[in-house]
Amino acid sequence: MGLQYDDSTPRAPAARPRGWLRAVIVGTMAILFVGAAVGFIGFLSQLRGVEIKPARNADGIVVLTGGSSRVSDAMELLAGGYGKRLLISGVHPTNAASDISRSLPDNQSLLGCCVDLDRSAVNTRSNAAETRRWVRERGFKSLIVVTSNYHMPRAILELSHAMPDVTLIPFAVVGDRWRDEPWWTSGATLRLLLSEYVKYVAAEVRVRLADAGIDLAPEISDPPAQAPRRPATAQAN
Repeated sequence: MGLQYDDSTPRAPAARPRGWLRAVIVGTMAILFVGAAVGFIGFLSQLRGVEIKPARNADGIVVLTGGSSRVSDAMELLAGGYGKRLLISGVHPTNAASDISRSLPDNQSLLGCCVDLDRSAVNTRSNAAETRRWVRERGFKSLIVVTSNYHMPRAILELSHAMPDVTLIPFAVVGDRWRDEPWWTSGATLRLLLSEYVKYVAAEVRVRLADAGIDLAPEISDPPAQAPRRPATAQAN
């Protein structure tokens, strides 16, 4: 009787490493998913559901444009004496000061005396850079930050990284959509929060790497101190 060889025996050891690799990949993906879910919950816990007036005054106020009622809320804080001056950061280059004046008819005197416009910033990181220039030129040591509640964690992260020596006081603007319906019942709001969370995590990673001396996206340095570039006042243009 002839001998028969079992071809399956030599292949068995090779199958085990493939199964082990698959288990590692699945386990890693599960850990990443759980970590992302926990991080998202932590991100949501930072978001305020109601607007709360600042507990104290500050030297200045900065509002980051991009959301409804941010500028009007910042103007109310300025009118209430919460800060000496207001910087509106991220004004579109094509928007004239008269456009802002028409939208805020009750604050014409403040727009003329105490408001500066920044037209250079195009994202949150450049908002922070332009705000830093403005703060240094004015000699401010404390700042009330006005932006939407979902944007506030990333705004504070970028601003505190750019100005570690300046005290930041958040004033989170809560939009009507946030008040009218729970975020988990609105697909648009959920997508907005997930997108903002991804941007926040990316900013957190970049900032931590920069603090460790690894700057993946170097920032353009500020202009020399002897030739400061002041933002235009609201009366300009």
